[in-house]
Amino acid sequence: MHTRVKDQIQENQTSMEKYTINHLRELEAESIFVLREVAAQFENPVMLFSGGKDSIVMFHLARKAFFPARVPFPLMHIDTGHNFDETIKFRDELAESTGTRLIVKYVQDSIDSGRAVEEKGPNASRNMLQTVTLLDAIEEEKFDCAMGGGRRDEEKARAKERFFSHRDDFGQWDPKNQRPELWNLFNGKKNVGEHFRVFPISNWTEMDVWQYILLENIEMPSLYYTHEREVFQRDGVWLAKAPFMELKPGEKVEKRKVRCRTIGDITCTGLTLSAADSLEDIIQEVAISRVTERGGRADDKRSEAAMEDRKKEGYF
Repeated sequence: MHTRVKDQIQENQTSMEKYTINHLRELEAESIFVLREVAAQFENPVMLFSGGKDSIVMFHLARKAFFPARVPFPLMHIDTGHNFDETIKFRDELAESTGTRLIVKYVQDSIDSGRAVEEKGPNASRNMLQTVTLLDAIEEEKFDCAMGGGRRDEEKARAKERFFSHRDDFGQWDPKNQRPELWNLFNGKKNVGEHFRVFPISNWTEMDVWQYILLENIEMPSLYYTHEREVFQRDGVWLAKAPFMELKPGEKVEKRKVRCRTIGDITCTGLTLSAADSLEDIIQEVAISRVTERGGRADDKRSEAAMEDRKKEGYF
């Protein structure tokens, strides 16, 4: 074979090797495609943002999807008033540093107006009350699409949901009446008053998220890394001490080194005893864990179908 031809073949093989991608880049491309579909099909979308790892990754993907322009939709946080201070601080700093519009709606306002009734007792949580505040916010701001960071591997109810999840004019979800999404064709058709929930990272796993965070060097709230905190144990789950957390008889507060695997309302967020203080350590910890990511979430333990019941009513 001619020497020049051999050289060209070798050069082509080298070039092809540069274009090989791993599964994280495939997931990234899929999510970016979904985000661009949202921008194309809906008039007034919003991205739900809690300050947790999934919503941070989703926002990072949105910035990549529309670069060099700014993200063409606002962020919205449904604030229970019972959040970790570190989460709120990170949320505000991220919105300010990226020049993104941030909308904050408060569960306390729903309680004060009589739209929601606060639970009482040591197991009280405002987590379920977020549904009222969220649906009121969607109606008030006239959003026709709300994007969330839910993933199918998190919980069995979330595993049932499509990328584009239709909500009726009451904000409710019907798990038995969902639209097919063959060949990644998404149907965003809706009637007046209806809206969609869209989940761009549906196909990601907890491991995918952490590996992507490491790959992209994405900044995370300090809560995800080991730190010393006053905690107490309830029903086998470590919970953080807070002024609104009512202790039961026999429960004792102690200092432990813990971190969060998933972040939500303090009243329902279980903490993990951990020494992981780097992304590499977290990935290793997730790899050997035999407890699911939401295994410590108290709100998922209220009934066998707790998450599905909440989602039918309009929850995230």
